Amino acid sequence: MPEARVVLVGPKNEGNVGAVARAMKNFGVSQLVLVAPCPIGDDAYKRAMHGADVLANAKTVESIEEAVRDADLVAGTTGIATQSEKRFLRIALTPREFATRMAVMDGTLAILFGREDFGLLSEELAQCDALVSIPASEEYPILNISHAAAIVLYELFAAETKRHPREASHAEKEHLHDALRDLLDATNYPAHLKGRTMVMFRRMIGRAVPSKWEFHALMGVLTRATKTIRRKHGS
Repeated sequence: MPEARVVLVGPKNEGNVGAVARAMKNFGVSQLVLVAPCPIGDDAYKRAMHGADVLANAKTVESIEEAVRDADLVAGTTGIATQSEKRFLRIALTPREFATRMAVMDGTLAILFGREDFGLLSEELAQCDALVSIPASEEYPILNISHAAAIVLYELFAAETKRHPREASHAEKEHLHDALRDLLDATNYPAHLKGRTMVMFRRMIGRAVPSKWEFHALMGVLTRATKTIRRKHGS
């Protein structure tokens, strides 16, 4: 299991923050980061119960970028998911699928939970390497953030951990994204499609959790293709 970090983005109810801290304690997760939160007081600590230490040690930041800066993989949660390729920003894994894939990961996994009223914004979801959505009744599919956190953290805790080859680091995966961007530039890929393609590639790599060997193999393909194209065009 990776080292999980729970990131609450713009929480508006301190009781929810305390309940999330309690769920984190249940499943052995200690890193809690609050992005521009509401004031945290007695109600939060009452709800936290034995997770009061998790709440007391929570870090408060002003932006998601600061909250995930040193994370190796960033996952966002969403109550609105789809399998439609036309709405690729909302293609998500179930918590069990997510946990199974993350079980092979080493490093820090940041899990973003959005605001109680409207969740994570589209531009915030675009920064995520993977998305998680909890299947629920169509009549009322949106879960309270503390309930959502408990389900996701339970699945991570319960997932069987198997030893696999070392996973590519966050820095290495960023080099991979840069290599694809370089290849798109070299092939004069349509500018209006570039952003969408980069997000789709980021999601694919996030779901795959590539090993270091796979990273180097794919990196070699992308950089070789880019060099060959530029050499043929004399650039």
